[in-house]
Amino acid sequence: MTAAVLQMPAQSPEERVRALSKEFFGASAEDILERAIAHEFAGEIALVSSFGAESGVLLHLVSRVAPDTPVIFLDTQKHFAQTLTHRRKLAASLGLTDVRDITPNEEEQQAEDRTGDLWRRDPDACCDLRKVRPLKGALDGFDAWVTGRKAFHGGGRAHLPAFEWNGTHFKVNPLVSWAQSDVKAYTEKHDIPAHPLVAQGYPSIGCWPCTMPVEEGEDVRAGRWSGSGKVECGIHTR
Repeated sequence: MTAAVLQMPAQSPEERVRALSKEFFGASAEDILERAIAHEFAGEIALVSSFGAESGVLLHLVSRVAPDTPVIFLDTQKHFAQTLTHRRKLAASLGLTDVRDITPNEEEQQAEDRTGDLWRRDPDACCDLRKVRPLKGALDGFDAWVTGRKAFHGGGRAHLPAFEWNGTHFKVNPLVSWAQSDVKAYTEKHDIPAHPLVAQGYPSIGCWPCTMPVEEGEDVRAGRWSGSGKVECGIHTR
């Protein structure tokens, strides 16, 4: 008589991220990325990067683990010219071989933002048009994506786990426990090129109409949608 083979029930996505976050609590960013990219979600994971003020750290880490990891850059067509130049130079210097520039749908732009000032009238709708919907399409075919969010950014980011499930994709946050001083130290140690606007008082950089420099001592994200009450573009809230 053949013995029955017992099969453990498959983990739900929620159980999976709880187990991973527990296993990797306090782990290094390198260990989290190695597990996520090379094992847990191998071939099914992308990095989403703004190529902004702090982006060089995560891009450098990923380039050391797997430089062929797909990198999704949301070209909103409202970026600072300095961001676009920085994106090209940084990707080349790090040897990233699969950077994908994702732009908004042209027909939707014409229908919803023909005059180009939707950001002024309805910033949430502008972010949805130029970031949320394009990212949704870009992530088709991927099971997971890597983010550069950190707890010190505050707000909804203050208590992030290393692994999340948002209902459609797994999200990996390898830098969640890093302090601002860690970012600075790593950048200097590895001589990572800085975004040129950082020296002009921009510690967090998004689209030019909705990004302002901040005063010393202010929250690093205080210059994003300043005075509007808006704190996130929407890609991390859905």
